Amino acid sequence: MMQPVQTYRRPIQMKPGFCRLSQLQTLPRKIHSVAFKSNHFLAHEYVLKPEHSHFSRNALQVFDTIPDLDVVSATTIIGQFARLHQYREAIQLFSRMLFLNVTPNEFTFGTVIHSSTSLEDLNLGRQFQACAMKMGLNYMVFVGSAVLDSYAKLGSIQEAQRAFEDIQHPNVVSYTALIHGYLKKGRFEEAFELFKRMPERNIVSWNAMIGGFSQMGQNEEAVNLFVEMIREGLVPCQYTFPCAIIAAANIAALEMGRSFHACAIKTMGEFSVFVGNSLISFYAKCGSMEDSLRLFYELPERTIVSWNAVICGFAQNGRGENAVDFYERMRNTGLRPDSVTLLGLLWACNHAGLVDKGCWYFNRARLEYPSLLKPKHYACMVDLLSRCGCFKEAQEFLRDLPFNPGIGFWKALLGGCKIHSNTELGALAGRNILDLDPKDASSYIMLSNARSAAGRWQDASVIRQEMHERGLKRIPASSWIEIKTKVHVFVNRDMSHHQKDDIYSVLNFLYWEMDSD
Repeated sequence: MMQPVQTYRRPIQMKPGFCRLSQLQTLPRKIHSVAFKSNHFLAHEYVLKPEHSHFSRNALQVFDTIPDLDVVSATTIIGQFARLHQYREAIQLFSRMLFLNVTPNEFTFGTVIHSSTSLEDLNLGRQFQACAMKMGLNYMVFVGSAVLDSYAKLGSIQEAQRAFEDIQHPNVVSYTALIHGYLKKGRFEEAFELFKRMPERNIVSWNAMIGGFSQMGQNEEAVNLFVEMIREGLVPCQYTFPCAIIAAANIAALEMGRSFHACAIKTMGEFSVFVGNSLISFYAKCGSMEDSLRLFYELPERTIVSWNAVICGFAQNGRGENAVDFYERMRNTGLRPDSVTLLGLLWACNHAGLVDKGCWYFNRARLEYPSLLKPKHYACMVDLLSRCGCFKEAQEFLRDLPFNPGIGFWKALLGGCKIHSNTELGALAGRNILDLDPKDASSYIMLSNARSAAGRWQDASVIRQEMHERGLKRIPASSWIEIKTKVHVFVNRDMSHHQKDDIYSVLNFLYWEMDSD
């Protein structure tokens, strides 16, 4: 008696490459066709295996061969294509699923909405939301969270808010997605209020807050949130520490960062390279290259990010020769530089005044790694040439750019003109800056300062007046001081500190002492 096809499921499954043998094309394909039509599990499992991703070219055909296709099988297969980052194929299969009269469930919609988000297609996401609403699934948390996440990531915060309100029982994922959206738009107070309203806060929601505040430059708040999280008894993970450590680095809170380092050792023991890289960058930003290098050599595994942290650290601390030496050592290990490596190397040459080396490395990169060079690398070269007074070369470099120079290029040129009192070229740079962005307050301030440095006080006053007439305001600069692991941030004429009376009393005393001298 002939055995049923499923008896032979294992041998067929183990030999997928057999079908690709050029001399045996026909027979294996017939075997697969019979197997798929006879065995639901085999067809399902074959498509789901990542090594069979070559099937994406024939996704619709594979879909059609599965007998008695149901929503579970269809959703699982669509999800596999999405996990393989084949988002268009996943969406194509969703359309095919509807054509075959298979009704999607909340997990199907969640998957295709996430796929549309990955494709950054807001309108497609709206269509999926409308389809889910028609089927009465939009209030379900999996669909609602996917819709909310899509709108939040793609910048439509009002639609994200409405999607959040539509969810019948929002969970941690829903809250966290909307918090991400608020932070991305710089709406910090609303993010914080929503965070406080959360019925349950887990490590993911804390990470969203700490990371979001850090990425948006709200470093003091990020540091304070991390401390509050520790006090509430939550244990940080390998993703929490880098956000808090980098926030501490951005405000040069060395002692605070050291305490985070100690906490990482206590919590994680031998921490990951992810945390190690953030600590290397932290110590470098705080000027402690010795600690940075010690951590670099202690890492069990050094990635390109580890090397970049040290190279950029040397650049920030004005140690250009050390950065160049470290770059050459990295190349000798066989590691290929990335865009960040090259930028750090060029900035190192820039800050150390190594014009010849900077030009040599840039030209070498144009030959060896042309795809890695971005506009910021070209802008760095303009800055390097301008700072060193090589204005003829800087102008030629600008003229030969493979794209139109943005405002950053002209600001770099203007900065060099200010250093070397090149008023004529500075005026040209200034005109281009204002033409490109007439509403940028920092451009007016930079132009005014350049005129003042050249002794052209009347011109500087005219620029300030124009800025005032346009209603542009200067963003106040800030400074900070760390006392007993607490960071205190101040801005000009700040009256918000609880010890403001004592602070201004000491300042007035210092002014009086300096005047008397």
